Amino acid sequence: MNPEYLYYACAIAAVILSGLAKGGFAGVGALAMPIMALGVDPVRGAAILLPILILQDVVSVWSFRHSWDRHILKVMLPGMAMGVAIGYFFAAQVSEVAVLGVLGLISTLFGLQRLWIERGGAIVLPSGSPGWVGVLFGVASGFTSQIAHAGSPPFQMWVLPKRLPRDTLVGTTAIAFAMLNWMKVPAYAALGQFTRTNLMATAMLIPVAIAATLAGVVLVRRVDAARFYTLIYVLMVLLGIKLMADALLA
Repeated sequence: MNPEYLYYACAIAAVILSGLAKGGFAGVGALAMPIMALGVDPVRGAAILLPILILQDVVSVWSFRHSWDRHILKVMLPGMAMGVAIGYFFAAQVSEVAVLGVLGLISTLFGLQRLWIERGGAIVLPSGSPGWVGVLFGVASGFTSQIAHAGSPPFQMWVLPKRLPRDTLVGTTAIAFAMLNWMKVPAYAALGQFTRTNLMATAMLIPVAIAATLAGVVLVRRVDAARFYTLIYVLMVLLGIKLMADALLA
């Protein structure tokens, strides 16, 4: 396929998945970066998607602005900031191939973890685990988010055992990741990724993101979620393996 056509096909697919995730298909957005990386340098692809994620955050934060847990944010956000910094230095010091390999590894592990959970498996932490454990999971969340916009699994592993009320959980997650996405802005700026070309690419994709978010709100009530998620996570594992293979063979 023509490289330009491949980029547009991958970018549109990635933004549609990101929009569906914001519209109600939680977790689906983690497939966006592996697909994006098929058509473009993964660091550039993540920078193109970042402003779209920030715009999408506005709706979720506004909707749940009164329902959030102060303690969790106080614990997790400093760790997330450290994770973003580590991710930035990693991307700045290593080659595009190494970033591609790490992206593939994160995607594969995320997909396998979700498939395992769907079949009844779980990694259960004590609900009262100390704050420093939350900081460590925050670091992991920040790093995976900086590299692959996939910071949700580490965050959930520490937060879900606390069994927060539904709206508090959704609101806390929305605010945490909205703030995390803003933390990534200086990192991508320092990597030189907010170029005119990249920002124009972002602007062209915003209408697709809005339409996909609205479609997610409608479709989430009509689609067989179990089969849909299983397919998404299997694709994530396969794409992750492909990205790692591409990195090893490069």
